[in-house]
Amino acid sequence: MPRTNSLQNLSAWYRRNRRELPWRHSGDPYHIWVAEVMLQQTTVRSMTPYYEAFLRRFPSIGALAAASEDEVVSAWSGLGYYHRARNLLRGARHVVERHRGRFPDDLDHALAVPGVGLYTASAVLSIAFNRPLAVVDGNVRRVLARIHALRGRSKRKESNYHRMAVEILDRRNPGEWNQALMELGALICTPRNPACPACPVRTACAARRLGLTAVIPETRPRRATADVYVKAAVIERSGRLLLVRGAETPLQRLWCVPHTSLDSTVAPNLAEELRKRYGMAIEPGPLLLRTRHRVTFRRIRLEAHAARLHSNPDSTAHDLLWAAPEEIDDLPASSMTRKIIKAWLARQLALDL
Repeated sequence: MPRTNSLQNLSAWYRRNRRELPWRHSGDPYHIWVAEVMLQQTTVRSMTPYYEAFLRRFPSIGALAAASEDEVVSAWSGLGYYHRARNLLRGARHVVERHRGRFPDDLDHALAVPGVGLYTASAVLSIAFNRPLAVVDGNVRRVLARIHALRGRSKRKESNYHRMAVEILDRRNPGEWNQALMELGALICTPRNPACPACPVRTACAARRLGLTAVIPETRPRRATADVYVKAAVIERSGRLLLVRGAETPLQRLWCVPHTSLDSTVAPNLAEELRKRYGMAIEPGPLLLRTRHRVTFRRIRLEAHAARLHSNPDSTAHDLLWAAPEEIDDLPASSMTRKIIKAWLARQLALDL
């Protein structure tokens, strides 16, 4: 890949075509840090409203460090992969304790922040502090794999990608260069049907020259989607709803309406399973919601019923909470539970009318 021409072409393309994203208007390392963490396993379009709301609620590292885990996870609710929120909180508290609330500007100290790996550290330091560090994410890997026509497992080692990214890094403007490579992968060098005629580095792309853009990069097989059947119970008492703290991945430590296992492939017995899972005796009532829902690799057929509680569950064995519907907005609740409660509220409104 001709380095000088690629730098000029890609940088000029980026300045003309980059998306106007809120974190690109700020040199604040905290804003960039939050954006990079949110963007892991989430698309730009999906995460942007959460990013803006999160910064309104926690406008600084100090404000985030002072928050409770429940507050942070609640603000994250809907983005999924909640370990990211917990790690961000741990990292903020570390930065406040060790660095007086300012994200460290050198690599060793940045890597010592809990939850911060090489990718996040390099992104924040190059963009916020102009440190000459190469960034390698999924978009960059795809661009590099096509430019070099990488095939075979041995060629796809992370160390190879990092070496190639370092070789072409623009050390004068590393933050802009890293963002340009990522933007190229996001907008032009896409996983399927890349827009090769519009690519600013197309003349240096070996995969295009060899007609291999459809098969490079070679992807690893994904975990198969599992079709599962979940039933849930909405239990109301004096205007408050019963919630339980999730115990199974991926809903661990999130508040949920009582529900059956996330791994059942056949219609479960709601009353029987809630008795076994939570020690509660219920009588299922009218169907409130029947819909589809996705949680990680699970494709869920979801049914939610209004239910009557006949005996109090064992509060010593499970985290239990009676919450008014408006209070649930401020709790770290699962998106599945929020969907169910929305249906319950719609039914209550219809009955009142």
